[in-house]
Amino acid sequence: MSPNYGVWSKEELITRLTDLEHQLKASPNYKKRAPSPVGGRPFHFKDHQLRKIAVKFCYSGWEYNGLAFQIDPTPLPTVEEVLFRAFAKARLVDAEAGLDGCGWERCGRTDVGVSAAGQVVSLWVRSALPKNDASQSVDAPEASEAAVEPPQQSEAELPSASGERSEVENDESDLPFLDLINEPPSNSSAPPPRTEELHYVSILNRVLPPTIRVLAWSPVSPDFSARFNCQHRHYKYFFTAHALDVPLMQQAANHLIGEHDFRNLHKIDPAKQITDFHRRIMKAEISPVSGDGENQVYVFDLVGSAFLYHQVRHIMAILFLVGTGLEPPSIVLALMNVDGTEPSPTDQPLPIVDRKPEYQMSDGLPLMLWDCAFADSDVQWQSDNDGSAESGSGTGLNHQLHSVHQRSLIHTALESHFHAAATQYHPSPPQHFPFSQTGFTTATIPLISGKEPAALSVPLGGGTYRRGVKYVPLLSRKRLHHVEVVNERWRNGKGSRKVERLDAVGVSENEDE
Repeated sequence: MSPNYGVWSKEELITRLTDLEHQLKASPNYKKRAPSPVGGRPFHFKDHQLRKIAVKFCYSGWEYNGLAFQIDPTPLPTVEEVLFRAFAKARLVDAEAGLDGCGWERCGRTDVGVSAAGQVVSLWVRSALPKNDASQSVDAPEASEAAVEPPQQSEAELPSASGERSEVENDESDLPFLDLINEPPSNSSAPPPRTEELHYVSILNRVLPPTIRVLAWSPVSPDFSARFNCQHRHYKYFFTAHALDVPLMQQAANHLIGEHDFRNLHKIDPAKQITDFHRRIMKAEISPVSGDGENQVYVFDLVGSAFLYHQVRHIMAILFLVGTGLEPPSIVLALMNVDGTEPSPTDQPLPIVDRKPEYQMSDGLPLMLWDCAFADSDVQWQSDNDGSAESGSGTGLNHQLHSVHQRSLIHTALESHFHAAATQYHPSPPQHFPFSQTGFTTATIPLISGKEPAALSVPLGGGTYRRGVKYVPLLSRKRLHHVEVVNERWRNGKGSRKVERLDAVGVSENEDE
């Protein structure tokens, strides 16, 4: 007769369980069970169908050490390493094959601190659809045929954007969505063919930190490239009207339209060994966004086929100099007149500027990669379209980003009141810019107490300034070395050492704008 465990005390039950455990282990047929894989069941990535997709996502750049994956350790994680880790955690890509193994390509890279609202990557991912589905691209290259994977840190060594272990690093048993992404073991009976694709947007957003959000995905052809199929890229740079003549800045921006040599409006990266600096700009327009007076926020929309390293931030630095009145709008034409072929808008010939003058580029915080444009025949963006309001998908994603925006507005109001409180005891400094409104020039700015020259605060964007008591016109400043000299010096120095280092670890070098 079986014991009536319902009337046993807690201590009696524990004693009984301990006795049964000892009896089991003492049995000659007892075998210690091997620990099961993470998630409780085996997963064989090679047994699953693949397809190529493009993914559109946004991220807060100030949380990351730039977009591109880095071989060497970085102070903050990069966007790509966190995003790839999410793909791997969701078993959408083979983690062991790395970025090259899934054919990972980005549309364009953004630097440290720069954000994006419409960045795009393309890659091969796991699919739930059968091989004969018409929308399925199945002939993915083998990982062994791709470039060798760069050495990567283990998941435990990769920090989250906040410096703590992120949600991506949790055990799979903590993740409520595994039923969406797990398939039965390969030795079990096959399930009925699926007619609905995996919910890529929801799956990724549930394992990504809030500072990276996947917006949409699109099926693409096997030969699609997020980088080379992109028709144009659209950047936005936000700034306030404080100390600036915005119409003068627009006059200068108008000169950017068309194809020009932008070698003097970017930072030379000799590692890329670029020799052609011509790029085509389709739009360069300044528009109001919000606010009024000196707190009026404007956005500079710059659309081009492609961009050089730090090109947008260098252009904005020049526009700020024009907006203050320190440089005329024609300075943009002069900086693009590398070989004397840039047409002059007046009877006076433009000076030839074959080398870049020394100047500081604008701050990266206000810069955003707004969109990467593709032909309609290449991409058809879609979300999960399940009508769900759950977090990370559909209206849930909209709610998340709306909440972030609301908190940002509150922060703006708080900072405004902090400034107002300080103004009661610390008056605002004299306003020198823009010269078109104050009537000053660099030679007529009043001395402090009639003796000392006043410091000029030249805006660099994002609330940052370059202070100095003397302004040297751009064309009178020291010029940097010719591009050919910089490229050759790198080839003979760091370049040769880098090639040796990459060869030693078996990594291929990819050039990217």
